[in-house]
Amino acid sequence: MSFGTYARRVRDEGSPPARRHRALRCAVGEYGPLGFHATWAYLAATALPAPDLRRDMSALLRALDTLEASRAARIEGVAAFAARRRVEKAAGVRTPRSDGPSAPHWRPHWPSDSGPSRLGLVAAVANRRTEFQRVPHPDPSLVSDDRARRLWELYGRLDACAAAYLTALGRPDDAVRGEAAGIVTGIRHHVAPGYAALNVPLFQWLRFAELLDYAVKATAVSLAR
Repeated sequence: MSFGTYARRVRDEGSPPARRHRALRCAVGEYGPLGFHATWAYLAATALPAPDLRRDMSALLRALDTLEASRAARIEGVAAFAARRRVEKAAGVRTPRSDGPSAPHWRPHWPSDSGPSRLGLVAAVANRRTEFQRVPHPDPSLVSDDRARRLWELYGRLDACAAAYLTALGRPDDAVRGEAAGIVTGIRHHVAPGYAALNVPLFQWLRFAELLDYAVKATAVSLAR
């Protein structure tokens, strides 16, 4: 079913709360710009003052409104990008610019006319950090001792960077901003082409690192306004 169908089910006041709650989770499954769990954490945190999405139907509707507004901004951005590309192609520009809505939408990103919520991003990072800490380390037999040491360093740097971001409640300093970007680059350096076994934990690290990097950068932009 479509996102719109699930949204209508969330708003159906004649349905039981549990069914409406499931419908919102399905809607997030259709559109989750930060990934499913991070998006859900974002919505729960921003559905204040009572972010109990399972029992508070007013909070559930606020969460849906937030999700729909982000989806609308995403659709608008994609349409604007498509229009811009038509003009650029007509002018002989074959390669899209690296800025703007051309950025891969599968990377963590919260489209919004007013910018993402700092509180929501803090909740998303906190949620994913808990999961990141449960990810098994790469099998030592798959890497050399030197590479294993470098991977351990990256793991520690990523966890420390996330801790600093959360301690600052989403207001990181310049050092944290630079560190987050460097960690993403470092993890990508170790990802092997194809379906290498080492990639299984590294992709999970990378997804968390990209979320943290986005949250850090998005906060920097909002603070600069």
